[in-house]
Amino acid sequence: MAETFNREEFVAGYLAEAEEHLQLSGASLLRLEESLNKGEPQPRLVRELFRSLHTLKGLSAMVGIEPVVAISHEMETILRLADQSGSPLAARAIELLLAGLKAIEQRVRSFAKREPIPAAPKQLIQALTELVPVAGATLVRVQRLSLPAELQTKLSVSEKGQLAQGIGPNQRALRIDFTPTPERAARGLTITTVRERVGKIADIVKVLPGSVPKSADSPGGLVFTLLVVSAADDAQLAEAADIAADRLVIIAREAEPPYPPELPELEIVDEAPQSDSIRVSVKRLDDALESLSALVVSRFRLSRAVTRLRESGSDVRELTQLLNEHAREIRQLRTTITRARMVSMAQLLERVPMLVRGMSKSVGKQVRLKIDAGRAELDKGVAERIFPAILHLIRNAIDHAIELPAERERLGKPSEGTISITCFERADNRLELCIRDDGCGIDRVRVAKKANQPVPPDDATLLHLITRPGLSTQEVVNDRSGRGMGMDIVKRVAVDTLGGELQLTTQQGAGTAFTLRIPLSISILDSLSFLCGEQIFVVPLASVEEIVELGSANILRSPSPGKREVPISMLRRRDHDIPLVTLASLFKLQKIETQSAVVVMRDQQRFAFAVDKMLGQQEVVIRPLEDPLVKVPGVSGTTDLGDGRPTLVLDLLSLTSLMITPRQGARS
Repeated sequence: MAETFNREEFVAGYLAEAEEHLQLSGASLLRLEESLNKGEPQPRLVRELFRSLHTLKGLSAMVGIEPVVAISHEMETILRLADQSGSPLAARAIELLLAGLKAIEQRVRSFAKREPIPAAPKQLIQALTELVPVAGATLVRVQRLSLPAELQTKLSVSEKGQLAQGIGPNQRALRIDFTPTPERAARGLTITTVRERVGKIADIVKVLPGSVPKSADSPGGLVFTLLVVSAADDAQLAEAADIAADRLVIIAREAEPPYPPELPELEIVDEAPQSDSIRVSVKRLDDALESLSALVVSRFRLSRAVTRLRESGSDVRELTQLLNEHAREIRQLRTTITRARMVSMAQLLERVPMLVRGMSKSVGKQVRLKIDAGRAELDKGVAERIFPAILHLIRNAIDHAIELPAERERLGKPSEGTISITCFERADNRLELCIRDDGCGIDRVRVAKKANQPVPPDDATLLHLITRPGLSTQEVVNDRSGRGMGMDIVKRVAVDTLGGELQLTTQQGAGTAFTLRIPLSISILDSLSFLCGEQIFVVPLASVEEIVELGSANILRSPSPGKREVPISMLRRRDHDIPLVTLASLFKLQKIETQSAVVVMRDQQRFAFAVDKMLGQQEVVIRPLEDPLVKVPGVSGTTDLGDGRPTLVLDLLSLTSLMITPRQGARS
């Protein structure tokens, strides 16, 4: 019989499903923790979390990841019991469930990397198991409190939960009936004093007044019923309440066995989900993009062939019409494939709350995270590159910016710090992402001292300083920071790799904001091509602010070139002077006649590059330069314009450093 089962496709599907359920589970646990802090039970979240773990357990069993099955099974048991009891999960339970989720994630990653999968951690399994009797006892006790119906109806759900949750080994729930009498009052024993005495050795859940027939023992016909949870022995409780020990009534104790061996499962929906989307392997999307790239290059070649035919006198009107139609179809196909590769920023940032929680707890700080991602989307390739930079900025904010609770209160701030992430798509096909905190701000003097440099006068100079390789203000190396691999990584990813921008605003004592502007996609881009000497270059259209026609009247020669290897002029534009460099001089090419200038923006400042001739706008396929031996500043990749020769793609933003500092300074 032929083998029809494709294990690789099944594993890929499992990993995608597992990632989704891990993210859902993490989000549900964080919301449960938030609800616990507010005292708001969330039974629906408990059920959603159970369903995700139940599905993950079943999928993991199908691919043979037994450690994940074992961990998720223990977590399921706790959630099932919590759902049956109607009581909120305790803080200890949430902590262990989060630890269990992290352990599952680690093993799923090992499976994805084809590495040996660690066994389920014994200490974690034991801790989860030890929670089960408490949860189980809660279930039994809530349902089986030995109280008359008239007293049961006077208890709220939360009070029943209090009685249930307080029960454990050597601790039980009791009913104490205190009857006021003149003789007891003469000895100072009233319900108020008895309440105080009992409260010292027991947790009083509720005091219920009631009436009884008048008799010698209860001349007033009044009785007070105290419902308590205590580990004290009968003699102590009886003495505190001034009653005989045999008058104490145990209304619940830890059940034997600790919990029912079989509990009804939560309802699991077994119908196929109705959805208008399917999962597609990223490799398939990459293959589609590669095919599209080949089509773009073929179109360039076809366009060149039509041009040659036209120049030879041939009638190419029909070919030109077909070529234009072909261009429109390729653009539509590019849009379709590009949209298929897009991931939402909201989805990309789903893991961040869990990471922030773990980081803040490890340093003893209180941090609230606010995310506003809107409908912004990003190419998956760009998202994978920028996510580590986002995490680094968040880690910096927690480690360096947000103060400890006591320090924040001393400064008149809320004890809980805030980190906010906002992002939106700009009109120039770029994503603007801002990570802001309300911490202490960046200490310019301290940074300058660490870097052995003058104190930076503004935020742009400060950013240039803190993005120097190897600079760290952390005094002690820990598992999060202090190794000197800092903001230079963020700059390298956002600016050098993606051709974006990085901006800083900070205020001492008020907080810091880092703003990144990055292209939505870096594979197939709209670009401008131009001639410089006899060499054609290409720049991404998104990085260009404007094109300026040059004339002698609007160019001012720099009076003092200083140590610069490349002469810099000034371009007069709308009453502003823009630094201007001739690209032919910069690349040591033969200059023909500079006709235009390409203007770019960096750190809110404009810079211009003079070129010989603008050739036009077109789609290009960018191939990044991965080999460190051929990577040079100012060149981000290559493309093919249809002539079979590689054309360099320039990163003009990185070349602007030549206009800010001398060339030897740019190398430092």
